Amino acid sequence: MAIGERIHYFRNKLGMTQRFLGEKLGFASKTADVRMAQYESEVRVPKDNLINILAETFDVSPAALKVPDIDSYIGVMHTLFVLEDRYGLQIVTEDGINPCIMVKATNPDGRQMFDLLRDWLEKSEELKAGTITREEYDHWRYNFPTTDSLKGSR
Repeated sequence: MAIGERIHYFRNKLGMTQRFLGEKLGFASKTADVRMAQYESEVRVPKDNLINILAETFDVSPAALKVPDIDSYIGVMHTLFVLEDRYGLQIVTEDGINPCIMVKATNPDGRQMFDLLRDWLEKSEELKAGTITREEYDHWRYNFPTTDSLKGSR
């Protein structure tokens, strides 16, 4: 999820209009809504100082707004948080110790993600069972999605 979508998400979550948020950030009343629309549509991309102000306004970490950097643990965590917001991803434990990521099939926003994750689970189980080789598994992953995987997905 890109930064514009995150700004839109948090603004709506707090029940703010574009004009209200823009004015709160110090933009002139005449142009506040236009400026926020530009940031949300990514016609303009906010600089770090504005990202920090937005984060403070939304009471979130600046990392929650930025495009996640999956080369860091914090970036991976914020990617998972975005997936929670967007697709209903949940963190659970089955043994009381080890965290697991779950998408419920009954979640309407997560149904397509559930189907794609099931495809991955099936391939992973085939690898564990020895019915496919590591090379075949890697080939499947690196060529994902296949035509079968795309049925009904975004």
